Amino acid sequence: MFSVQVSRVEQSVVFALRGELDFDSMVQLHEAGESELLKGRGAGPVVIDCSGLLLCDSSGVSALLWLHRQLSAQGRALRLAAMPTQVSRLFALTGLDEVLSVYPHVAGALGRNGRVVAAGGSDGPAQTNEGLSA
Repeated sequence: MFSVQVSRVEQSVVFALRGELDFDSMVQLHEAGESELLKGRGAGPVVIDCSGLLLCDSSGVSALLWLHRQLSAQGRALRLAAMPTQVSRLFALTGLDEVLSVYPHVAGALGRNGRVVAAGGSDGPAQTNEGLSA
């Protein structure tokens, strides 16, 4: 069973995904995304907490890319965090980790550690691609 739990953290919103993001469940991510998109410009980034994600197929990837494009059009960022190994591999193989901002932890994606480090990055500045559209 798939679920999206939505929580606010200051100006940001966190979508905690649980289960399998696939063709049957992507509508739940779309609904949560559309609700957040109504807030429009000036709202903070959307962080996707992937720690409870068991699987992400091509439909799930399409849903994430759709959300990324919609947020980018509003000048907002989509940040993925705490990706399980199997999902991280998919993103690395397809090059999506170069298009979407990926962080090792939700706190880092929210910028709460003083300095944000992207997944696979060094201790230097964050490697984000917030201005890119997919």
